Parts: sequence; C-alpha cells; structure tokens
Amino acid sequence: MESRSLAREVALLVLGQVSEDNIDKYQSLSIEKMLDLGLDTLLSHWREQLDECALQIELAQDELLKSDYDSLEKSNIITARSYLTNGLKKSENILNILSDTFELSKILSLSDQEKIRIEAIHRIDLVIKKINLINSSLDSVMEGWRLKRLPRIDQDILRLAYVDLYYLKTPIPVTCNEAVNLAHRYSDEQGRKMINGVLRRLQN
Repeated sequence: MESRSLAREVALLVLGQVSEDNIDKYQSLSIEKMLDLGLDTLLSHWREQLDECALQIELAQDELLKSDYDSLEKSNIITARSYLTNGLKKSENILNILSDTFELSKILSLSDQEKIRIEAIHRIDLVIKKINLINSSLDSVMEGWRLKRLPRIDQDILRLAYVDLYYLKTPIPVTCNEAVNLAHRYSDEQGRKMINGVLRRLQN
C-alpha cells in the first residue's frame, strides 16, 4: 500500500477520537499511539454493530414466538430468516474489520512511519479545522439525509474524501477509489451504497 493510502486509513481511525479542542495533543503521537486511538474508534463502532446484531436476533425471536411452533406461518419464518441473515452479515463485517485492522498494524510496522504519521495528522487537522464547511457541503448533496445520521466511521470516510478533493487536490478517480476502499474495509453494504452516492453527487 502507498504511504498516502496508509495515512488516510490511519487518519480515519484516529478521527473518531479527535476534537478541535485537543488537535494539538495529537501532533506528536507515534503511529502506535495513533493506532491505539483508532482501536478506540473501532470499539465504539463495533459496539454499535453488535447492538444491531442483537436487535436482529431479538426481532427474529419475536417473530418466531408470535404463534405456536405447530402453527408457525411461512411468512413468520421468512421474516425471522431475514433478521437472522442481517445479523450474520453484520457479524461477518465486524470480523473482517478486525482482520483488516491487524493487517494494517503489520503493514505499518514495515513502512515509513514518520511520513505516514505526518500525512495522517495533516488530514486530521484539515478535517477538524474545516469541519463546519465540510459537514454543510456534504449535507447539501445527501438528498433528504443528514450526515449526522450516518455511523461516525462513514461520516469520517466522506470528510476525508472531501479534504482530498477540495484541499489536497487529489484527482477525482483516486479520491473515489480510496474512499470506496475504506468503505469496503470499515463499513457495511448500506454504508457503501450511501458513500458511493454522496461521492457521485459531490463530484458534480
């Protein structure tokens, strides 16, 4: 992976723990410390996803308990299966993210860490300092949605893409490809579709 791609990914993982008030505290962090912060971000994301998995299982159970086993209707079984399938997909996504995170830490140990750290901090700094403009610009192309309704990690993928397009002047194809790669690693199917749609409208 190129150092910019790694820096972008590290920035994504750290952003969830950074605010405008404490950005200066992150300027001197090592890659290892940044990954620790990134793990905190992912833990929050995983908790949300696991809560959703638990809800899907609970809904499936409710559907199966609506009637006695002997009189269970086909529609109840189909609905329960749908809930369980959604829960399993989310669980699989969490396992994939875990695998990707461990792989990222291995790659970073072999890379030019200082260059990646500086690049990641620069991206974080841009997002924090321009957050209001970035949020309003993204909201304007979301067609009935608001950025804050998305999971935090999806919000930050879009914010980093905006920074790439408008502040770092990264070519549009590269920006979109990088954002999509992050979405595949850290978001779910619904999040990927939303991110793709917003990026298309943002380009226009």
